[in-house]
Amino acid sequence: MGKYKRVLLKLSGESLGGDSGKGIDENRLAAYAEEIASAVRGGLQVAIVIGGGNIFRGLQGVGKGFDRVNGDKMGMLATVINSLGLAMAIRSEGIEAEVFTATPMMPVARYYMRDDAVALMERGGVALIAGGTGNPYFTTDSGAALRSLEIGADALLKGTRVDGVYNCDPEKNPDAVKYDELSFDKAIEDRLKVMDQTAFALCREGNMPIVVFDMNEKGNLSRLVSGEKIGTVVHV
Repeated sequence: MGKYKRVLLKLSGESLGGDSGKGIDENRLAAYAEEIASAVRGGLQVAIVIGGGNIFRGLQGVGKGFDRVNGDKMGMLATVINSLGLAMAIRSEGIEAEVFTATPMMPVARYYMRDDAVALMERGGVALIAGGTGNPYFTTDSGAALRSLEIGADALLKGTRVDGVYNCDPEKNPDAVKYDELSFDKAIEDRLKVMDQTAFALCREGNMPIVVFDMNEKGNLSRLVSGEKIGTVVHV
């Protein structure tokens, strides 16, 4: 057994869109499924929360004819589409995967109940928990923080396209400094944008460490959960 027994993996919707960040890139979907399946075969219990920004982001709709509440509802549905796609890709790797939704959506997916999701993980399946918290004004980051606490995860792993947390955007500033670890208080005080403030606050209160790492680097997920120092750890 590696460093973690059970994790919640948070992925952005844009990451599924490949280089364009839009729609669903089949190659990226397959690569993620392979990484996740490999970790599960190694004994890791995995739940996944995916954003919907590759399809629709509620906040971007504000000012373009969408009110915030309906825009967020559209964003929640986008997360369901992404989760269904990744679930199919994971099944193609020979691993059981099921999509749960924060609001009733049968027969598209199962209504989320914590015990059902945990039971699936305990028998070697992957639980994809879609629809955010089921409420507007909450991001999928906040949803991931909430679900990680509910399922009793050892850590919330945030898979991104950069290798950790920096003091500013490393894609825009070549002098950006990477943190190997930092506290929730500093992340909140410095308004670091890796996750939103609500997610940071939830994880701080629940003592849920967040590990930010590059999900696009092949093998990173398995190396991280086996104990290698990869990415940035945010903790109490």
